[in-house]
Amino acid sequence: MYKGELISLLVTLLWTVTAMAAEVASKRLSPLGLNVVRMLMSLAFLAILMWVVCGQPWPQDADGETWLWLSLSGFVGYVLGDYCLFNSYLLMGSRFGQLFMTLAPAAAALFGFILLGETMSPLAIVGMLVTMFGIGLSVLSRGGEHHTLSLKLPLKGILFGIGAGMGQGIGLVLSKVGMTHYETLITTPEALTLMPFSSTFIRAVTGLVGFTLVMLLTGKTRQIVAVSHDRRGMLFALVATLTGPFLGVSLSLMATLYTSTGIAQTIMAMTPVLILLPSWYYFRQRITPLEVVGAIISVVGVTLFFV
Repeated sequence: MYKGELISLLVTLLWTVTAMAAEVASKRLSPLGLNVVRMLMSLAFLAILMWVVCGQPWPQDADGETWLWLSLSGFVGYVLGDYCLFNSYLLMGSRFGQLFMTLAPAAAALFGFILLGETMSPLAIVGMLVTMFGIGLSVLSRGGEHHTLSLKLPLKGILFGIGAGMGQGIGLVLSKVGMTHYETLITTPEALTLMPFSSTFIRAVTGLVGFTLVMLLTGKTRQIVAVSHDRRGMLFALVATLTGPFLGVSLSLMATLYTSTGIAQTIMAMTPVLILLPSWYYFRQRITPLEVVGAIISVVGVTLFFV
């Protein structure tokens, strides 16, 4: 009971560590270079795990349809979603960029209903809305470059923000579609246990190909050479990979097997709230009273999923 919700909470904790490590790593390695490194590292870790447990370093029993759905998920969630997210940061700052990520639970719930026929109870819908409101309140209150709230956001930044939130939510639903089909093909208990990790492997392949193409098209291939010489940056990239694409993403896919994608995505969207305290402790970032109120409201919203 509540297995999916509890796994989602664990994912939120992992992604909090990922966000902090990625913040340091992206400043040293560049966002694009960091994403390529993360995809390479996660593929290596996942291949080793599958080799040790199942005897082969690639997804077992996966057919063309499995690869299609999970590759679409990787393209929408990793490539398009992250590309939009990083560009929204550049155009309107991380404060407003994270605000638009609160669209992810609604996108997951909507497309979960369209593609999977998932429905949520009235109380779960209330919980999702309360949590999203609390996250938005917390993120919106953060002081940006001008330390004031402004509604004059660039249209391009708004579109990138919407794309980032929609990409994350829809990507999770596409993953569940792929795993639902994948589950019917698996022939061994070991492969069934590792199905979320095998699914992440397929998504990471698409992510690596996508980010590499972006790097080639933008003429930023030299960033990979610079990345390999920054040991401290690579250390933080390793942490961001272990808690992100390797464990965090795999467990997020596992969570959708036990609860609806809308509920899972809502709980996992609490990362901007949970990161407040560690950011204050490690990065000395100021916490405002409104952020605390938003955090409390978010927690109250999540508790409604367990009632």
